Amino acid sequence: MLSVNRINTYRIPFTFEYYRPRTLREALEILRSVEGAKVVAGGTDLVVDMKFRRVEPKALVDVSKLEELRYVRLVEDYVEIGSAVTLQELVESEVVRARLPLLWEAVNSMASWQVRNIATIGGNICNASPAADTAPPLLAYGAKLLLTSLDGVREVGIGEFFVGPKRSIIRPDEVLQAIRVPVHPAGYGWSFRKVSRTSFDIAKISVAVLLKVDGGRIRDPRIALGAVAPTPVRARSTERAIESLSLEEALEVGPRFVEGDIAPIDDVRSTAWYRREVAKVLLRDSLRTAYERSLNPGWVHEG
Repeated sequence: MLSVNRINTYRIPFTFEYYRPRTLREALEILRSVEGAKVVAGGTDLVVDMKFRRVEPKALVDVSKLEELRYVRLVEDYVEIGSAVTLQELVESEVVRARLPLLWEAVNSMASWQVRNIATIGGNICNASPAADTAPPLLAYGAKLLLTSLDGVREVGIGEFFVGPKRSIIRPDEVLQAIRVPVHPAGYGWSFRKVSRTSFDIAKISVAVLLKVDGGRIRDPRIALGAVAPTPVRARSTERAIESLSLEEALEVGPRFVEGDIAPIDDVRSTAWYRREVAKVLLRDSLRTAYERSLNPGWVHEG
């Protein structure tokens, strides 16, 4: 009897159907009619999971070439990003760089050039990893996700989208069509910091900060973290605690409160203790950087 490895990292050890629809409508029809189908674009997460048999879809619906999902455009007071836009396209987008500098900073820190040319922002979100690097900036910006099916489009806040590790509210017959991100608010400083095992690896912990300075006091701070809880999280109690404080006060108070906003675990990449301690350090660094940038509105990314 022929034996098949349960796990084989060199090839996908099971059979499946493959579809490449020509339109979004056709993709939605396939998802509705083919049981066990999953959407794929770059596949940098999904294909790895398939090789390890963590997921075994009956069919793949490739949306990577659908023009309806491949655009970045400024619409009034928000930037709309199609879900099949690659991470490298975001790095090269002047709209993203100028209008969403916090997201640009995060994406520019992700993976290698080769991976960024394949991986998509939609895949990074829909994979629902607690360590997804695009999630903390999008949480800080208050982004909305457009989930599309044959029944129509529903808009959900990104904070409502994640429900657990690798789990989200997207239905099997839905496609993430686009992400709507409010443009970077005038006068706000920003910072994205992360620690990972290597520069190309996913984060052990990441922190995104937006804030404004008025009269030497912090106003409307928005703090989001990745890889420190079952989902990416907004640090709401920390935000409330540092509202109206000076930078020096916030650097003292913020780290004490952030422990209550996170729930890290031990895993193969780090320990819960390490994540708690580094969260405090990264928060201090991010608050200081965001504060300084708020005072210097002409600051731009170099390179």
